[in-house]
Amino acid sequence: MSDPGRRILLGRIHGAFGVRGELKLESFADPPERIFRYQPWLLRDAHGRERELSGAHGRETAKGIVARFPDIDDRDAADALRGAELWVPRSVLPPPGPGEYYWVDLEGLRVETVDGAPLGRVAYLFETGANDVLVARDDARERMIPFITPDYVRSVDFDAGVVVVDWDPEF
Repeated sequence: MSDPGRRILLGRIHGAFGVRGELKLESFADPPERIFRYQPWLLRDAHGRERELSGAHGRETAKGIVARFPDIDDRDAADALRGAELWVPRSVLPPPGPGEYYWVDLEGLRVETVDGAPLGRVAYLFETGANDVLVARDDARERMIPFITPDYVRSVDFDAGVVVVDWDPEF
């Protein structure tokens, strides 16, 4: 199902929190504080430089996730990491539950209608608040399909590499 070399963006550093070297994190884990379970992280700075990071810990506050990294002891050092991304190998994440999917595992799968008409491949997914949306892209166009099962997304078959949707190919 997943490529063992594939990486997942798990969070982003928004800057310093206080004066003792703590950092404000945006976590894409669910729940957000679970981000600390999936270490080591690959820390990628705004210039594309990467390094492995282990031993981070933190807490959830009313203002979001606050973290402490090894060797970051003051506000300036913490603020220097603003914009850095936290990546992990897909293989460290637990398997999804029945009927659940990691978006990264869906990306690249073929998208077909229930009648077998090709709609392209899954380019990406995004949230709208009401529901998630699957974006199928081929050479000619992009289609935005609500990721609502079983209304629009009828099945996901990783072995066959296909997502079957109930969608009008002309829409």
